[in-house]
Amino acid sequence: MILENKTAIITGATRGIGRAIAIRFAKEGCNVAFCGRSRNAAMEAVEQELNDIYSALSAENPALNIKAKGYAVDVADMEQAQAFVKEVLADFGHVDILVNNAGITDDAAVKRMTEEQMDRVMHTNLGSVFCMTKAIQPAMWKQGHGSIINIGSVVGVAGNYNQANYAASKAAIVGFSKSCAKEFAARNIRVNVVAPGFVQTEMTADIPKELMDTWCSRIPMKRPGTTDEVAQACVFLASDMCPYITSVLLPVCGGMEDA
Repeated sequence: MILENKTAIITGATRGIGRAIAIRFAKEGCNVAFCGRSRNAAMEAVEQELNDIYSALSAENPALNIKAKGYAVDVADMEQAQAFVKEVLADFGHVDILVNNAGITDDAAVKRMTEEQMDRVMHTNLGSVFCMTKAIQPAMWKQGHGSIINIGSVVGVAGNYNQANYAASKAAIVGFSKSCAKEFAARNIRVNVVAPGFVQTEMTADIPKELMDTWCSRIPMKRPGTTDEVAQACVFLASDMCPYITSVLLPVCGGMEDA
């Protein structure tokens, strides 16, 4: 278990890629503090799933002392983000890993996109990364290590029809991450970006087969990615296997063009 004795904060982890990251981290022996906007059935289900994983691991190794906890927080709000980090530090003692996964889409062609749509997507997607990074930085700086993984998108590199706001937010995350990587490197805090391509999630479950086949035909590997494949990339960047890797954009996209 390559994340044993580590603690991670994972934002937006009640479904999709965030949930997969939480599950994969738990299987690798990592304590997981995760969040969503509200304390609901989805959060409780993920919390139970993680603790079931821990119970199975502890049955094999009683010396393990690992746990998971879900928190309701708007991570794009600075005051809430700082209070969240303070609470996690009180509950877990330390935080070694931050995965900024929280994000939204609000698609439209530019000619129809409103200022509210642009502002909302930028505020949530980029604002949450800023707030959580700023909130965790003092603790990581003090302990002299940390890994921050920001979930971007190949759309932030290549652009996409009807997603100018989303693409802009994900491109901005890359610039922000590379700047933080330079600022934090002296204290052994690594900052990297994982950029998923077309990944099969709950949101893609209802896509007609014909459209799915068309999209997959444009991917050199001829299939969508899985949420666990994205999670495994995050495990690598969170682990001690790559102590000299920082300021990297890692596409997880099956070779999509322009990724």
